[in-house]
Amino acid sequence: MEFFHALWTQEFLQRAIGMGLLASLACGVIGSYVVVKRIVFISGGIAHAVLGGMGIAYFLGYHPIGGAIVFALLSALAIGLISLRTRQREDTIIGALWALGMAVGLIFISQTPGYNTDLMSYLFGNILLASNQDLIITLILDCIIVIVVLLFYKQFLAVCFDEEYAKLQGVRVEAVYLLLLCLIALTVVVLIQVVGIIMVIALLTLPAGVASHYTRSLWGMMIVSILSGAFFTTAGMYISYQPDLPPGATIITLAGAVYLLSSLLKEWRIRKKTPLSG
Repeated sequence: MEFFHALWTQEFLQRAIGMGLLASLACGVIGSYVVVKRIVFISGGIAHAVLGGMGIAYFLGYHPIGGAIVFALLSALAIGLISLRTRQREDTIIGALWALGMAVGLIFISQTPGYNTDLMSYLFGNILLASNQDLIITLILDCIIVIVVLLFYKQFLAVCFDEEYAKLQGVRVEAVYLLLLCLIALTVVVLIQVVGIIMVIALLTLPAGVASHYTRSLWGMMIVSILSGAFFTTAGMYISYQPDLPPGATIITLAGAVYLLSSLLKEWRIRKKTPLSG
């Protein structure tokens, strides 16, 4: 009951819950595409590259999230264009941007006067430190993501499931793919504020992974993923409150445990339905 009393009286906890719910919307919608398209590694590359933008922005005196948005979009476009237009291996490109972004970020952080606890907290999440400005930024990013998905839902669907058929139908596959990567970049920025750069891939994919066990349609997967994300973030903060655990790590631990349990249940149902041979 102490958690609910604090939620009723403490604004910082109310903002944290709000941030978690807003992040669940983004991760539910875009995470479904990431899981279906199997581009988790690309999402990880974008997530780690943004530290460079955050470090540069902090060094210049700007809000780190602004630098994260710029670097995330540039990284997404770079990965997409290089993988589409050149013969370079995609995993090598992603690994290079991953390392370069982290290295640049750490260099600029080290050159910024003072001990940058606020910036370093983005590595592990700072949902309890969410400000009204963070909520507004997240809400704007959510609106952009949802509007673009509604406008290009059929194109994204075609590109994710059958690129060749999409080309035959006149869909500009490369442009749609790059747009999808940009939406992933924006979602990564949203989730960084909840669980940090290190664990952003987990929150992006685990709710969608759980949803994939219970629905076959993409819309259904998005809805279940949004609800799962909302449950993980809210319940994670509830569990972490009394023992004073890191909320980001608790959220991911809960999400990972539910995903593993759901996977085992799915496997059990499949084996139960499949008759034994011989």
